[in-house]
Amino acid sequence: MNNRREFLKKMSAGAAGVAVTSSLMGMPAKSYRRIIGANDRLNVAIAGLGRRLGAYYEPIALKEANVQLVYLCDVMEKQRQRALQSFSRHIDYKPKLENDIHKVIADPDVDVLFNATPDHWHTPGSILALKAGKNVYVEKPCSHNMFENELLVKAANKYGKVVQMGNQQRSSGHTIEIINEIHNGVIGVPYRAVAFYLNKRGEVPLQKKVTVPTGLDWDLFQGPAPRRDYTEETWDYNWHWYGWDYGTAEAGNNATHELDVARWALKVDLPTRVDIEAGKRHFFNDGWEMYDTMDATFRFAGDKVIKWDGRSRSGHDTYRMGDRGTIIFGSEGTVFVDRGKYVLYDRAGKIVKESKGTSNEAGTALGGGGDMTTGHVINFFDTIRGKAKLTAPIDDASISMAMVHYSNIAYRAGKGFDVDDKTGLIYDRDAMKFWGRKYEPGWEPTL
Repeated sequence: MNNRREFLKKMSAGAAGVAVTSSLMGMPAKSYRRIIGANDRLNVAIAGLGRRLGAYYEPIALKEANVQLVYLCDVMEKQRQRALQSFSRHIDYKPKLENDIHKVIADPDVDVLFNATPDHWHTPGSILALKAGKNVYVEKPCSHNMFENELLVKAANKYGKVVQMGNQQRSSGHTIEIINEIHNGVIGVPYRAVAFYLNKRGEVPLQKKVTVPTGLDWDLFQGPAPRRDYTEETWDYNWHWYGWDYGTAEAGNNATHELDVARWALKVDLPTRVDIEAGKRHFFNDGWEMYDTMDATFRFAGDKVIKWDGRSRSGHDTYRMGDRGTIIFGSEGTVFVDRGKYVLYDRAGKIVKESKGTSNEAGTALGGGGDMTTGHVINFFDTIRGKAKLTAPIDDASISMAMVHYSNIAYRAGKGFDVDDKTGLIYDRDAMKFWGRKYEPGWEPTL
């Protein structure tokens, strides 16, 4: 029984089945649950135990999920201990704690990797898992740059495994309902969408060289990124704003969700043109190193447009609809949809229909989680078992991800550009310089 797969083979034999059935009578309930349904059970590992951890409690603990959490992996020791303690309130067994994602991936008993590491680890870690035969649930952004964005799709196709990105609104019941109505003509011809995110993030400490915090594997945290000295506050969330080695700015952090809904509603793929206006507009002397405010415009074939209004540190409720969401304009009406509800308006602006808004998915709270995430994860599990189809397959999710990368590239290049909407390539040499990134030698992701 030490080798799971050999054990499952034996379980499938009739004679062994009889013997095991008789032995179950004397087993404690916990052991019994681990045996029954084992042929359908998935062994799960989570890499990255930060603020997103709470989103996984419910979908992993659910009886109908039929999964076993075998690893909790993080480069910070206290994160591992905290995760173990937190999960103990949801499951009645102890997963293994591991520092090194490579060891988790090397375990042949692991079927699924949840990749919730920092952005610069998303594609490299996911590809390592795919090569080892794992299915991957990778949090947004699924890639750090356009080079990785394309490489991850190629890897998923090459290794034939299930890869889902954490754009969980694709599994939202009320969102699916109103998007279907839009596609069926409820607002006429949809032509424009405004996706927005408003937050009140405060000052970020200036980086200064300090001793690596106790319990942190700084070398492994950096992983594919070029090596540098540790600076204060970097490992704990502020890597998002400390340059481009690790993070993808607010576009990668949050625009992914709303841009995905906008593209879904308008039924568009890659844009033909990208223009942005962005800059650091608040706390001018703090440690935040990229834009905190962005207005991006994406133009598509068929005279369709998506606007992104992202304000990390200005909470002004411009649209009187909350702190995040998507507005879809059509020739005969308008729709507003967010994580909790949708509102359908006629052309004159009168409310025609409004959903009840029963979702409990978090909005701008760090980490998030809720019924959308649970549904998204269950959809992922069911697809692995051949019982469903992915609501966010990586080849489609990567198109929404490309919009994020284009906006970041335009900011870094200091200008807009045209895009080949068939290949995704940029018609600008200066912009193409930001297509990929530098890697620590020996850490480059490959197929």
